[in-house]
Amino acid sequence: MFVKLLFEDWRSFCTIALMVVFSISIHEYMHALVALKQGDPTAAEHGHLTLNPFKQMGFISLIMLLLIGIAWGQIPVNPANLPTRKSRLLVIYAGVFANLCLIVLFTFGCCLTLHLAPGNIFAAEMLLYGAVLNVVLFLINILPIPGLDGFNALLQYVHLKSQKARETANVICFILMMVIFFFMDRILIFAQNLVGLLLTLLMRVTT
Repeated sequence: MFVKLLFEDWRSFCTIALMVVFSISIHEYMHALVALKQGDPTAAEHGHLTLNPFKQMGFISLIMLLLIGIAWGQIPVNPANLPTRKSRLLVIYAGVFANLCLIVLFTFGCCLTLHLAPGNIFAAEMLLYGAVLNVVLFLINILPIPGLDGFNALLQYVHLKSQKARETANVICFILMMVIFFFMDRILIFAQNLVGLLLTLLMRVTT
């Protein structure tokens, strides 16, 4: 369980928890902001134009994060206020776009820290954690699993009206969730390698 890390390495525990909370809050904030820009004020009216994690994630999600390292966020959206597919897709992809931006910002920040304050290892590691975690969040969110952005995007092209279609979607959902569970270590290693590659390239370019 994730909470065991608190007793083994409390700094890593706090850093990871902080970065996950911050990244999910940014992710949900961007959904709410783009929805408002596209004509749907539902999330804004419910107070989601904020980085407050208690609003964006909720108490249960925060507790689950601290205990087992799993967290989520969700904002209310009214599709009736988003009449075009383009506007709906913009709202859907706003969250993962935010994760992409955070990957770049955290990696660049880590690069600057290593150049300007090479002795500040804690700050560099914190920024590196942020970049890696956002790669993981991006990869998970683009999967076509109900409740995630990838599934919502898929529904803009595929309509699951029949019972058979919904049952098939549920089976696919279960399979993908099992894949995530069993291959989370590999996903994390891939994220670390990707960020490591980006950081190496940045260090070379800025040297």
